[in-house]
Amino acid sequence: MSDEKDNLTIGQKLHDARVAKGYTLDDLQKNTKIQKRYLIAIEDNDFDALPGEFYVRAFVKQYADSVGLDGTELLSQFETKLPDTEDPEYVDRVNSDNPETRSAQRKVEERNDKLRRYIPIISVSVVVLVILIAIWVAAAKSTRNTAKTQIETSKVSVSSDKSSSSKASSAKKAKSPKKTKTIAFKKLTASGSNITYQVSGTSGKTPLKISATGTSSAWTSVSTDGTAVWQASLTGGNSHTISLPSTTNTVTINTGNAEATEITVGGKKLKLAAPLNGGSAQVRVITLQFGKSSSSATTNSSSTSSSSTTGTTTGTTGTGSTTGTSSTTGTTGTTSGTGTTGSTTGSTNGY
Repeated sequence: MSDEKDNLTIGQKLHDARVAKGYTLDDLQKNTKIQKRYLIAIEDNDFDALPGEFYVRAFVKQYADSVGLDGTELLSQFETKLPDTEDPEYVDRVNSDNPETRSAQRKVEERNDKLRRYIPIISVSVVVLVILIAIWVAAAKSTRNTAKTQIETSKVSVSSDKSSSSKASSAKKAKSPKKTKTIAFKKLTASGSNITYQVSGTSGKTPLKISATGTSSAWTSVSTDGTAVWQASLTGGNSHTISLPSTTNTVTINTGNAEATEITVGGKKLKLAAPLNGGSAQVRVITLQFGKSSSSATTNSSSTSSSSTTGTTTGTTGTGSTTGTSSTTGTTGTTSGTGTTGSTTGSTNGY
């Protein structure tokens, strides 16, 4: 067996390796790019059909590597059986005989020519691109600086506006207390458990809040201008608010447990005066007078208090008795006199 292996030619060994791999000559031509006729010549040991030793060794090594053999070792093993080195003129011959090689070389040369032609264009393009990038960076930096300056200016402007607004609002707030009316209660009359207050300083709708304090319940009823608007019993800690129209003149509040009832008008708490003449401190009637109703009540009170007056009437010429009526409320006088001029005094009783 050893002698048979030694007697194998290089072409036979390559052929057996190709068959063992399952390759056809067409497959091997596709893999190695070596023309099929050269592959057949190698397997037949017809090295004279090849262009020369340079290509013989190159083709043999490439063939061996493609079928799984070590091409270098195979060349060393069959060194003595390979033909002698030929002149380089075979290179030109193989190029002329191998169209694929000529085409590949031509493509390489054309690619190199294109690259040489494109080098100036590429260089100029790179320079232009660098200049454009530099301009863009400078413009972006300038834009950022401008935007930053505008933002800072806006902040200063907004800050200044806020400061001005704050000063203006502060000035308005400082002036507003002078214009704001303070709700005040003035006691007008009091009799037993009944008490009347004049309310001033209200404007528009006024909230009337009834609250129950402590732990006990408190019954309360509210009437506005003689009309009942609410009544209920509140437990300790609860409250009820009534919105009084701006046209309200009089509000009457009846409380069943005044000591546990808190009355607030427009946010101002009403502090009840103590009852008079032994009146009840628990069951009380509170009357609140607003606006014109309060002033008219004051006018009526002053008219009543000043109604007791003494009037003097002068009669005209004549003889007899005359009965006259004075100009004041509820006044009747009797006049008697004789002669050219008579004087009469009448007494006036007012209520």
